[in-house]
Amino acid sequence: MKIGVISDTHARHCSQLPQELLRALEKVDLIIHAGDIVTMDVIRGLEQAAPLKGVCGNMDLPEVRIAFPEKLVLELEGRKIAVMHGSGGPAGLENLVTQAFPGVDIIIFGHSHVEVNKVLGGIHLFNPGSAANSYGILELGEKAGARIIRDYY
Repeated sequence: MKIGVISDTHARHCSQLPQELLRALEKVDLIIHAGDIVTMDVIRGLEQAAPLKGVCGNMDLPEVRIAFPEKLVLELEGRKIAVMHGSGGPAGLENLVTQAFPGVDIIIFGHSHVEVNKVLGGIHLFNPGSAANSYGILELGEKAGARIIRDYY
C-alpha cells in the first residue's frame, strides 16, 4: 500500500497547492493529512486524487474541525498508525505525539513544518513538513518504508 502523507497545506482552495504535489497524490492508494488543512475545499480537491483520512489542526476553520478529529488511529497492513497535528513549540513536539499514542507502530504529525523521518523508542515518527515544500510517501507491505520528497515544484 502506498500512502501520500501531507500536512500544513494552509490553503483556502485546492488550486493553491503545488500541481506537482497533486499529480503525485494521484499515484497513491490513500492520502493522510496531518492537519492545518484550513478549508473543506482543500479536502474535496484532494479526494479527487485518492481516498483521504486526516485530523484537524490549530489553523483549521470550524467546518474542518467538525469533519475531522484531533487524533486518529488507523490499522493498515497490520500496523497501527496514529495521526495528530501537534501543538506547542517544535522542541517538545516529538515527545508530545509519542506520549499521546503508546503502543503504535507509526506516528504521523505536522505543525512544525519541519520534516521528521526517524525511529525513536521503536516508534517511527513521520512529519512530512509543510505541503508547500515537501510531502511524504509511506509504503506498507511486508516491510514498511518512508521517505520525504522535497523541492518538487
